[in-house]
Amino acid sequence: MSVVTTILSIQSSVAYGHVGNSAATFPLMRMGVEVWPVLTVHFSNHTGYPHWRGPLLSADDVAEVIRGIDERGVLGRCDAVLSGYQGGDDVGAVILDAVALVRSRNPQAIYCCDPVLGDVGRGMYVRPGIPELMRDRVIREAQIITPNQFELEFLTGRSTTTMPEVLAAADAARTRGPEIVLVTSVVHTDADPDTIDMVAVSGDGAWAVRTPLLGRTFTGAGDLTAATFLASYLRSGDVADAVARTAAVVYGVLAVTVATGESELQLVAAQDEIAQPTRTFEARKLR
Repeated sequence: MSVVTTILSIQSSVAYGHVGNSAATFPLMRMGVEVWPVLTVHFSNHTGYPHWRGPLLSADDVAEVIRGIDERGVLGRCDAVLSGYQGGDDVGAVILDAVALVRSRNPQAIYCCDPVLGDVGRGMYVRPGIPELMRDRVIREAQIITPNQFELEFLTGRSTTTMPEVLAAADAARTRGPEIVLVTSVVHTDADPDTIDMVAVSGDGAWAVRTPLLGRTFTGAGDLTAATFLASYLRSGDVADAVARTAAVVYGVLAVTVATGESELQLVAAQDEIAQPTRTFEARKLR
């Protein structure tokens, strides 16, 4: 009997659409990963809409759920902690406590932080205090971080208009603690304007995967990317393989979603792309 990979995923949740845990849980399960979702918020829909409703969970509530899981005596099975949108800055401290707790139960467990802060065009869309907490404390505890280009620039204070600048910023981020930096969406001056790159940097090298632009962006795609990369890396232990598979899965899901004309990720319709992407992409070694 094979051992099932298990991820403790501490993120937001929405009833309608797919962001945070709502974008990560089903895809991870479709990839054969056991997921323990812990919610930081439970909104009606993501905050890119003009209005949303629902509770922002308190740090105590989040801690209580994690404490209850630990009381089942199962955290030793946990291979990784995944975190995304944190709601309040006090939740960040709870997530770091959770990471320490999981590591005490399984010293081999890793922490993947998706530093959800903002994006090009929207700027910062998290509560005050979270960006600084993420930059100064949270990412230092992570083995993997998965910022978009906007977030990478904030975390490092560096411009990333060219690929060498992207790599330099990823290197700068790695000096703060993470072993692996996945830059989930990179647009730079050297690339075809109809394409987008996904770039992974580790101590072993740097790789880029280039995919066609599909003409639209979707909230939740970054959450799907982070979850897929973590699961792929846990499975193979190979950064190049993980970024190539991640690009294939995400492209497949986005292509199906675009074809439907819907505004939210169509995870159910695209579930076969999650399990077995129909298109593959090469991870090009940059150095």
